[in-house]
Order: sequence, then C-alpha cells, then structure tokens
Amino acid sequence: MEQKKIIITGGPSTGKTSLIHALERLGYPCFHEVIRSMTDAAKKDGSLTDMATNPIATVTDPIAFNTKILNAREQHYIAAQKRPEPVIFFDRGMPDVIAYMDFFGQPYGNAFTKPMREHRYDQVFLLPIWEAIYVMDGERFEPIADAKAIHDHLYRTYTEFGYDVITVPKDSIANRTAFVLDTLYS
Repeated sequence: MEQKKIIITGGPSTGKTSLIHALERLGYPCFHEVIRSMTDAAKKDGSLTDMATNPIATVTDPIAFNTKILNAREQHYIAAQKRPEPVIFFDRGMPDVIAYMDFFGQPYGNAFTKPMREHRYDQVFLLPIWEAIYVMDGERFEPIADAKAIHDHLYRTYTEFGYDVITVPKDSIANRTAFVLDTLYS
C-alpha cells in the first residue's frame, strides 16, 4: 500500500492545529507547522521587526525567511517518505508558502515552484474561515478580511498546482476529524 500524504491547511484561526492534534490522539503521525518556531527564532535574533502583522510580511529578508519555511516543509515531506505509516498528515504544505507570498505581493521564482512539482501530496483539506472561532492573538495577526483573502489565495494556489481541494465543514473537532477520515477511507 502506497503512503498517503495529507495536508490540513486554511487561513489563520480556522482550527488546523486542533484538527492535527485530534488526528495525533488517534495515532496518526503528523508534521506540525514550522512557522511558529521560526517566528520565535526571528524574534530572538532581531530579524523580525514588527510583531503587529504576519512575520512573513515584516522579516528583514522575506525571501530568506520563506525559503526556510519551504525547506522545512520539504524536509517534512522527505522525512514522511521514510516512515512506515500508510497515512501521514501535515499542518500546512509547501504550496502554502506561495499562497502567502502571493497574498503579501512577494516575488518568487522556480526555486519556490520546483519543490511543489517534485513533491506531490495525495489530498488537501482546507478549513474555511469561521468568524465564530476567529481570534487575533500573538500568533494570528491578520484581521478577518485578510484571513479571508489568505483563504482564497490558499485555495487558488492548491488548485493551480492541480490539487482537488476538499473544504472541511465548520463543525466540532470530533466531527471535522471524522469528516477527514471518512473522506480518506471512503
């Protein structure tokens, strides 16, 4: 049986991390979002100049920062291939980098698109913006209008790379988890 690599993605504050943790509690291996640890490191080394907005928009060298994100997500993909489990989940995938760069109007070239053509995921689940659970905090900087635009960029980027994006219903974590698993195994 060939391994399935599954992305859980969505704009800020859509419940991705909660869904990933629920899948982990069920025994599924999950690769976690890399930007949180990178943001902490950028704060410590002084390369993050403004904590009032998304770090991708305010680091002193956005191309270098985005390259680190892309490389870390590519390493997750490669590490997953070495694991024996038949299904592995990722909290965001490589195409998320381009979606955010597009949102922030940052240019990129083949160095960013090539890994996405070489490393294909098997399924993409997109969590929609859900105003009832949306919060801005120390890790979520975007107002709801920006979060909606990011959602649109994520959907567009994944579809442009040939993925069939499945929207996860707004529901409890248990029901969202069941939806993802039912969709995968049906």
